Amino acid sequence: MQASSPETNHPPKPAAAAGPPLFEVRGLCVEAGGVEILRGVDLVVEQGELHALMGPNGAGKSTLAKTLLGSPSCRVTAGEVLLRGEDVTLWAPDARGKAGVFLAFQYPEELPGVSVVQFLRQALAARRGGDVSALEARVSLMEWMERLGMDPSFANRHLNDGFSGGEKKRNEILQMAMLEPEIAVLDETDSGLDIDALRLVARGIQEVRAVRPQLGVLLITHYQRILEDLSPDKVHVMIDGRIVDSGGPELARRLELDGYEAWR
Repeated sequence: MQASSPETNHPPKPAAAAGPPLFEVRGLCVEAGGVEILRGVDLVVEQGELHALMGPNGAGKSTLAKTLLGSPSCRVTAGEVLLRGEDVTLWAPDARGKAGVFLAFQYPEELPGVSVVQFLRQALAARRGGDVSALEARVSLMEWMERLGMDPSFANRHLNDGFSGGEKKRNEILQMAMLEPEIAVLDETDSGLDIDALRLVARGIQEVRAVRPQLGVLLITHYQRILEDLSPDKVHVMIDGRIVDSGGPELARRLELDGYEAWR
């Protein structure tokens, strides 16, 4: 089974749920290395929504991603991070992961000696809070690799060891599919990809969203081109540690034409 084309596979939006938003950032201020990077970030992602966060180098986008996953290198000085209304600002990274917060890294780590299937079996066990059999992990992995159009031999390769840039990014999407998070933060998933690899990654994201339409996604990117395939619900512009504008896909097209100078 090949991954569906994103042009014809827009996942249906789930009905709006009563209660707090799926994921909310309120007035978030963060220091890294003793320097203030984030200066009051406000953001709400509802279930089923895909948001794109764009900004120039040094705007604070990756700092936001690391903060949302609880990196100890990022110190929150003010504000809150909420998951379904619960304050997770001070939670450790593993606790956030178990609760359903997922981060696709800009530069995924290589783990020689640990196969993709071994890694995902352990990650699934941690996410579910119980043991996962080798058979269950492999069956689920094979099903998702078929959906994503990936070679089955990929399962036995060492995690990211010797992978191309596109393979590393597709492996991140595979992990997102397997772990079934509530909210996925994709930190520059399109970074360093050629146009063919970019389309494969975009199709993978759409395939996961088609299977899990309630998934919320925050996609951090420099470029508008991946958004041509993903059709975000909202686009946000970050400059100097703040979100200075929000809109629809047309905002991304305007950025592509005019750059960031109008917002500086």
